[in-house]
Amino acid sequence: MFEKSIYVRRRKALMDKMSAGAAEGRRGIALFIGNAEAPAQYKDNCYKFRQDSTWLYYFGIDEPLFAAVLDLDEGTETVFADDVEIGDIIWMGPQPSVSSRAESAGISSSAPYNALDGVVSKALASGRPVHFIKPTRYYNKIKLASLLGCRPEEVDGKYSEALTKAIISMRLVKEACEIEQIDDACALGYEMHTVARNNVRVGIIEQEIVGAMVGVTLGKGWGESFPTILTQHGETLHNHKHDKIVEPGKLMVIDAGAENNMHYASDFTRTIPTGGKFTSKQRDIYQIVCDCNNLALELIRPGITYREVHLRTMHLMLDELRALDIVRGNLDNMVAAGVAGLFMPHGLGHNMGMDVHDMEDLGEDLVGYDDDQKRSDQLGLGSLRMARKLVPGNVITDEPGIYFIPALIEKWKSEKADHGFVNYQRLESYYDFGGIRLEDDVLVTEDGSRLTGPARLPINPDDVEAAMER
Repeated sequence: MFEKSIYVRRRKALMDKMSAGAAEGRRGIALFIGNAEAPAQYKDNCYKFRQDSTWLYYFGIDEPLFAAVLDLDEGTETVFADDVEIGDIIWMGPQPSVSSRAESAGISSSAPYNALDGVVSKALASGRPVHFIKPTRYYNKIKLASLLGCRPEEVDGKYSEALTKAIISMRLVKEACEIEQIDDACALGYEMHTVARNNVRVGIIEQEIVGAMVGVTLGKGWGESFPTILTQHGETLHNHKHDKIVEPGKLMVIDAGAENNMHYASDFTRTIPTGGKFTSKQRDIYQIVCDCNNLALELIRPGITYREVHLRTMHLMLDELRALDIVRGNLDNMVAAGVAGLFMPHGLGHNMGMDVHDMEDLGEDLVGYDDDQKRSDQLGLGSLRMARKLVPGNVITDEPGIYFIPALIEKWKSEKADHGFVNYQRLESYYDFGGIRLEDDVLVTEDGSRLTGPARLPINPDDVEAAMER
């Protein structure tokens, strides 16, 4: 946990935001449900516990079956959980009391977990608003349904947009203590990727490389921040299969991140030649992606929208693909027509913090788009998860890629979706190429941006090849 004053200040700021503009006497309560353990095969054999990130942000208590209520009218705070009994102590040993855990977060009032039912029932009976965010875990949805007296499938429709927006506005801008934790997670991610690169050799099974990577994250942190993507088929954007033998002449996409013990994340991607050297064809495409990554990094600063960064990066990508005669025509017209989506069918990046796709459980558009922005329906641009005007304290990923996906290319060709800009005859020679993605994590500063973590993973092609010489 952070020092308790941090949690006190955060909750105070949240209550102030919820009170601003609310009708007198109608502010209500804000309800927070922490995660419960989830059985894997049977009740006592559970998946590894991961606490809800919003709960951690405001309360910091990293234990299952906790809840809390902030009374927005009275300004009171109560934590709800049960103290352990002798049966628990036999298996778990003595545990801190609920009251002491609440005090560690700066809250003096606590009550048993089932007392939450009466607090919510009383608020509903008196017509007071009960604010909560959309739950992602089934337990939380069922618990909320029980508290609200509705069916689980009705819970999402009753969520509080006011509370959700207030939380997003706070978590989007990282505090100094959070930036320190993200830098720490990125240092762990750097080590994770270095171990991966050093283990790539022809003849090894991909799973062995992934095992070494995960060992780093478990030895020094909480584990992976998301399931590792390591594949010689980079044209499949989220390929989680690791059963292939490493072959010569392939490109290995490694998209992986670490979560540190404070539950902050890193998220890096590098693409390396399995044999240690790029072919000339691979180097040509790799250099384009590298140039796009570096351009985005140069553009990131306060005041620019990440949508603009995405579009300007796509302009450069298409310009360099045009130099290879893969596309032809006017660049501005190609960008406007969405031709870049054929080669990069995802957005340039997303928010990052306590979750690797930070807060997307709260609503992707609410998190990633300003009120005056509308999501595009184009392939690629339409998948941009972060489009907002950047402000100091934002932490975002910079992850351009180029992928040659035969099924997608054939679909565009048959539907003439490229508006005549694509040279399909030239493109056919790339059907067995795969894909390339290069990703860094970036902090928006007062006067520009900086990479997070202590060092940058090798990214320029010469540096990648030099790093692979062992």
